[in-house]
Amino acid sequence: MNIAFFMTPKAESAFLYDDYTVRQALERMHHHGYSAVPVLDREGHYVGTLSEGDFLWFIVKGEGGEPHTMAIEDLEKFKIKQLNISADRNPPIKISASMDDLLNRALAQNFIPIVDDRGSYIGLVTRQAVIRYFYEK
Repeated sequence: MNIAFFMTPKAESAFLYDDYTVRQALERMHHHGYSAVPVLDREGHYVGTLSEGDFLWFIVKGEGGEPHTMAIEDLEKFKIKQLNISADRNPPIKISASMDDLLNRALAQNFIPIVDDRGSYIGLVTRQAVIRYFYEK
């Protein structure tokens, strides 16, 4: 079976660009109701995943790391690329990966970012889609 069968294409999935402000990113996540979202650069490459927790710790730590909170207006001063985004926490797999690779990732991740051979983000596979397939089968 091909991974593309399970994939939600980029055009139908929520994602953030790494040059969005923290406020823009929070508003977009709130609008879609997701707790974690893939982050791309403007060339379309997968940069990493941001979660609600990443935003929370950024706000609580504040600029410079001192413990305090920030006003929502202050979040417009910061780009999400300043939030220490890492692709290691929610690593992508290539569209050509095996079903075993997809299943192994689905055990550990709520969604799996899918990239092409150039590293460009093309969509994602949710754990729910994988479980639904095997449940119905």
